[in-house]
Amino acid sequence: MAQAQVAPKAGFFGRYSQMGRTERRNLWLGLAFVSPWIFGFLAFFVYPFFYTFRIGFTRYSGFRDPEWIGLENYRDLMSTDQFWKALYNTFYYTLIAVPVGAAVAMILALCMNQALKETSVYRTILYLPSVLPLFALAYVWRSLLDPSQGFFNQILIKVGLPNINWFGDPRYSKIALVLLAQFGAGQVAIIFLAGLKGIPSSLYEAAMLDGANSWRRFWGITLPLMTPVILYDIILGVSLGLQIFTQVFIIFGNNPPGSPVGSTLMYVPYLYNNAFRYSEMGVASAVSMILFAITIALSFLIFRTARHWVNYDTI
Repeated sequence: MAQAQVAPKAGFFGRYSQMGRTERRNLWLGLAFVSPWIFGFLAFFVYPFFYTFRIGFTRYSGFRDPEWIGLENYRDLMSTDQFWKALYNTFYYTLIAVPVGAAVAMILALCMNQALKETSVYRTILYLPSVLPLFALAYVWRSLLDPSQGFFNQILIKVGLPNINWFGDPRYSKIALVLLAQFGAGQVAIIFLAGLKGIPSSLYEAAMLDGANSWRRFWGITLPLMTPVILYDIILGVSLGLQIFTQVFIIFGNNPPGSPVGSTLMYVPYLYNNAFRYSEMGVASAVSMILFAITIALSFLIFRTARHWVNYDTI
């Protein structure tokens, strides 16, 4: 009578028991090498995330023990004008800064891709602002756009245009932040340049044989084949745009309602004020969890719509 075969044990421990001595040694050696990353991931992401999630349901100043209040923090935020103002300003800024940044990065990448002797020098010059500290750029930008002595405003006056109060007029305050964000376009332009280098030159040669001019080649070849890189830039830009903080803090200061007239009250500065100015850690935790949910929802929406406009074909 044939003896029934014993099925191998499933799961990690089942596979581990079937490993040889060398395989087990390699496994533990690999875990030892990745253990710093695992520890960092658990200590600096997983634990803070769940701790923040829990604190969001409490009244907590950071000094006394948290007091459980359920959804009260979230209900209070929904009825707070400053919360909605910060959310609106942040979305407004992101909605303008991301497409403008993608357009500027594309233009810079096309310029960097020209077959010129001085191209390497131009690439270095265009990339340098993106490696400068953001707080330094914010200080310089505040000086350049100063309404009384700023370089840009002096140019506007000399050509007969009105003197614009970039940081005191709510019509221009967010535009000034959008313009400041373009100093970092050189970093994205390098990524766009790598995408341009990956487009086969034979496609352009075939298009020129068919009589396509530069504009038609850009719309018919360059732009469709650059959509995967553009998708990456949009995801990164949305994430960074929703977290704008340093430039607002440097230029406008820690003014709770935002300056001027609440036009630059952004989401993360609003979170910062609740946490460190008002000692409302529970409210700040709820604000951060809402930002996390918004970021995940927008990323999911972008990826869902990307199937209709992102082209991964290269031929």
